[in-house]
Amino acid sequence: MLRHLRPALVMIAAFTAITGLLYPLAMTGVAQTFFPEEANGSLLAVNGEAKGSALIGQAFAGDRYFHGRPSATLGPDPSDPSKTTALPYNASNSGGSNLGPSNQALIDRIKTDSAELKAQNPGVSLPIDLVTTSGSGLDPHLSPEAAQFQVPRVAMARNLPVERVHQLVTQNTEGRILGFIGEPRVNVLKLNLVLDRDAR
Repeated sequence: MLRHLRPALVMIAAFTAITGLLYPLAMTGVAQTFFPEEANGSLLAVNGEAKGSALIGQAFAGDRYFHGRPSATLGPDPSDPSKTTALPYNASNSGGSNLGPSNQALIDRIKTDSAELKAQNPGVSLPIDLVTTSGSGLDPHLSPEAAQFQVPRVAMARNLPVERVHQLVTQNTEGRILGFIGEPRVNVLKLNLVLDRDAR
């Protein structure tokens, strides 16, 4: 019987060592050697202090900052842990709302958000990504049009010339990957960090 068990035990031990220890250590070493920034979370830092990741959106409040897309992520309700509540940009619970286009709660939220945004910038076409959530709820990017839409509010709150804020958006617009993949986009955290630095 031991003769039959020995090969199975050897294989379990070997594969545990290879896939559970050697492979992860090798991949970590390769990642830290060739892609250290990405391997450590693509963190953006100011004076050595991490302000967030370039890959995960975050909620910005107040008129002084550009706001990202709405987020439908959830988290535990502090008053009742058996329930969930809205917790925007919750990286531990990535996901969309799964509300369909005929869902009244979704329709009401979009109408309310649209009315508030149009009141801030009357007469300007409202970019759709300012009122719709992404599939992950963690999208760190906006379309250039959505960022430009917010320029008057940000410029007024910071007492900056509108042209200067438009210029910052343009300078921080990322092009298509390899020139043809995806769409131009603006990383909201990067733009807000540049704005804080520029406005000092």
